[in-house]
Amino acid sequence: MQEIYNAIQTAAIKIDYAIKHEDKGYSQSQNATGDTQLQLDIHCDKIIEEIFSPITSIKELASEEKEAPHPLHEKGRYLIGYDPLDGSSLADVNLSVGSIFGIYENNYSGNNLKAAVYVVYGPRVEMVTADESGVKMFRLEPDNTFAFVKEITLNEKGKLNAPGGTQKNWSPLHKELVESFFADGYRLRYSGGMVPDLHQILLKGGGIFSYPGTSDVPQGKLRMTFEVFPFAYVYEQAGGEAIDGKQRLLDLIPSHIHDTTPCFFGSKEEIKKVRSSYANN
Repeated sequence: MQEIYNAIQTAAIKIDYAIKHEDKGYSQSQNATGDTQLQLDIHCDKIIEEIFSPITSIKELASEEKEAPHPLHEKGRYLIGYDPLDGSSLADVNLSVGSIFGIYENNYSGNNLKAAVYVVYGPRVEMVTADESGVKMFRLEPDNTFAFVKEITLNEKGKLNAPGGTQKNWSPLHKELVESFFADGYRLRYSGGMVPDLHQILLKGGGIFSYPGTSDVPQGKLRMTFEVFPFAYVYEQAGGEAIDGKQRLLDLIPSHIHDTTPCFFGSKEEIKKVRSSYANN
């Protein structure tokens, strides 16, 4: 596992350079779910694939930017599902973006996650790892090494509310839920980037991030394999919870690597409120 963590660190340094110095315009191609790819998406995907390819413990890679998994080593132990640059459309306006990695065994179901990692590219480059030993944060130093900063745990209750999705497409039930958090004094913190928003909730001790099913995307927008499962694992290891409204996210089994799901990540008190709200939906 450490070899994979080291490879992610190497990729993060190269991706951080690409974000700062390379083309951020749109390409002529689309990814597997029909989104027009940025040149940066394609380049970051290539960076990760090249760095992971020699690692014999990796059996295959599944990228948000590719339709099907890419085989590497037949006798490898791990499958890696990753989003090379989550929130990439925010890079040209200089907002934080990130990379997400889920490290699986056997298949890409939530319960087969063995570890999860994400990287935030912002004023500082930070990497968060989650495995059986807990959730740990590392920061990129001037000598291009990642130094351990701290362990991360969530409080039972937080203060931040990050509601995703186009509001006009929310159900009345979800709108009422979001407004109830604001009525309880929660503060709006939403950038449009999953990585920085969920990172902020983790570092500030708790809160709620939601991306529900909406009238335009009833099964939600966020992909299980590359985004939802890795962050669900991080939140659970940090002492929080992650559900689709009713069910634990890590109990879901996708039929395809690009399947999506509604998702809610937060501290225990916030998720308790989500469950109560969605119980009869």
